[in-house]
Amino acid sequence: MITIPPYLKPGDTIGIVCPAGYMDFEKMQNCIAALGMWGYNVRLGNTTRSSSSNYFSGSDEERLSDLQQMLDDNDVHAILCGRGGYGLTRIVDKINFKKFKANPKWVIGFSDVTVLLNHIYTNCGIAALHAPMAGAFNDPEPGNKYLLSLHKALEGKKIQYAADVHPFNRKGEVVGELVGGNLALLSHCVGTDSDIKTRGKILFIEDVGEYLYNIDRMMHQLKRAGKLKKLGGLIVGHFSDNKDTDRPFGQEAEEIIRDVVSEYDFPVCFGFPVGHEKENLALKVGVGYKLKVTKNRVVLEE
Repeated sequence: MITIPPYLKPGDTIGIVCPAGYMDFEKMQNCIAALGMWGYNVRLGNTTRSSSSNYFSGSDEERLSDLQQMLDDNDVHAILCGRGGYGLTRIVDKINFKKFKANPKWVIGFSDVTVLLNHIYTNCGIAALHAPMAGAFNDPEPGNKYLLSLHKALEGKKIQYAADVHPFNRKGEVVGELVGGNLALLSHCVGTDSDIKTRGKILFIEDVGEYLYNIDRMMHQLKRAGKLKKLGGLIVGHFSDNKDTDRPFGQEAEEIIRDVVSEYDFPVCFGFPVGHEKENLALKVGVGYKLKVTKNRVVLEE
């Protein structure tokens, strides 16, 4: 059975770390202020003020130590990653989850953080939160429902999302644990300790900045690895800023995914608001959901 970390209440502490790519501390200010307005205390990890001059927010050892301290600290009730990028693959196998298993907490992020979320789900049996990170709070739009979805998820409010219909949708209804994240990271995790089992699960995928042929390759990687064969349902999120070769691949991302899963009969929805856009709803990895895809409606609910 999956373990659900305790939900947060006013006065609880959220730690912010950057376990992957570098993020300017100034870009975290709106996030820190918003978390305070939500009633939470904020504890900043050393990697949030990194003096690194390269891509990462510190050396592997510094990023590992910062994340480990937050995982081990019982006075920290949730961990929000500042940004993704790349870097968790380099340190995830060195994390000690002993204290975290004894005192679970919500770990929050997406993109490269997919590795950490799924590693926690697979190896610890603990739910995690695929949701906006610190940079998303720089969107000036008031009442941003995607940021509010993070707040609601942390408070433990039951989730029900509706999505627009899409011509590639495949009708059906399924109940199962929700797993997934960034397609590139999911495919890279195949065969590692961070790999996920998908039998009977609802899988969600998204990506950004990929060549179209690479999206095709990664989808076929999941297929060859058996990740699609016994899937319960598929949610296709944003595939943003796709690139093409001089000689066109000949299909868009959604067409590629549609064709790869065409031989299966599980329900599929396209265009779900999750991914590297402002429209990025909070999803609880490892938690049971019901996906219902009809001709006129798509609903995902706990």
